[in-house]
Amino acid sequence: MIKNGSRLQSQVCDTQVIVVRSADGLDDLRAGGAPMVPIGSEPTAGLTLDPALSDGNLMGKRYVDDAGAEVLVTKAGKGTLSIGATPLSIKEAKPLPASD
Repeated sequence: MIKNGSRLQSQVCDTQVIVVRSADGLDDLRAGGAPMVPIGSEPTAGLTLDPALSDGNLMGKRYVDDAGAEVLVTKAGKGTLSIGATPLSIKEAKPLPASD
């Protein structure tokens, strides 16, 4: 299982993330359809960006899944972050309470 604080990179684009909150599903974390690997690892030869998962991601945004996993993008890229084939969604900011 991937641990909190792990730094990962995509094998098919420039995306890099830090794991903020781990969950079992993160073992299949992907960017652009290819599995993410620890930063500094050599990419697997022959992998290409999946056109169906090439909407990109935004630097500084947190992406979450339904199981509670959360990653922070530290370097944006062309690949969509997903767990398996299910894209992650951007974590929305909590609304502030109204002040009178």
